[in-house]
Amino acid sequence: MTRRLSQLLIGLFLYGLGIALIVRGEIGVAPWDVLTQGIDSHTHLGFGLITVLMSGVVLLLWIPIRQKPGIGTVLNALLVGPSADVGLWLIPPGQDLWLRVIFFAAGLLVLAVATGLYIGAHFGPGPRDGLMTGLHKRTGWRIWVVRTGVEVVVLGAGWLLGGNVGVGTVLFAVLVGPLCNWTIPFFAIKRPAEAEAAPAHPGLEEALEGSAVPSEPSIDSPAN
Repeated sequence: MTRRLSQLLIGLFLYGLGIALIVRGEIGVAPWDVLTQGIDSHTHLGFGLITVLMSGVVLLLWIPIRQKPGIGTVLNALLVGPSADVGLWLIPPGQDLWLRVIFFAAGLLVLAVATGLYIGAHFGPGPRDGLMTGLHKRTGWRIWVVRTGVEVVVLGAGWLLGGNVGVGTVLFAVLVGPLCNWTIPFFAIKRPAEAEAAPAHPGLEEALEGSAVPSEPSIDSPAN
């Protein structure tokens, strides 16, 4: 349990750092971050705070689809935004193009590793990913249809509000799935089969892990 919690917290911090690197790349960000930037351009509440507030709104949408968050889901909602703010504070904006491209590439790799770490800890997916899988379970629609539909709406709204849509947005959508397809199994903590079959504290395990499961990495675009 100690290792799982440590891996979860490290993964969430790195996730925020990865988002910050992609944002400082200034060549386009993930769909949900486009929306966050768009809202921030009008409210000036700060990227991290808006990320937290958006996660809270998404978690409210879990209620009608009867998804149960795990501790990883809740910590994701609370910690990724502040971690992103730390990264944005450490990494200066307005760099030369070659350096911004490096920022973006590094951010994509860090984000993929972070996703493998926190998903591999088995404490539940991020709020946005759980929303996708929950809608898939309740509607019967294919997961890629649900995810594409939601993210097209989110991306369009963020772009209209002034979020940064660019080549990086396309690269993120194309590359993050294959990268996570490698990092999630690589960092997954393998628990003993007997513990899986008969956990020592089944009630505690259920409460910590929740009922939501992450979508397949090949179609996942975690901003969340």
